Amino acid sequence: MNKNMGQVDRVIRVVLGIIIIVLGVVYQNWLGAAGLIPLITAGIGFCPLYKILGIKTCSNC
Repeated sequence: MNKNMGQVDRVIRVVLGIIIIVLGVVYQNWLGAAGLIPLITAGIGFCPLYKILGIKTCSNC
């Protein structure tokens, strides 16, 4: 599993993941758990969808 995400992409995913989780807690909705997906992908630096589509957002991977 090679990394296919750049630093900017990872930061954006972390911010969006946190926002989704906070909104899920505020509105007491279980869909806030979907915020874990961008957090996990940002943490490992790999996006399975990018792999399928052949996209790489990092310059040195």
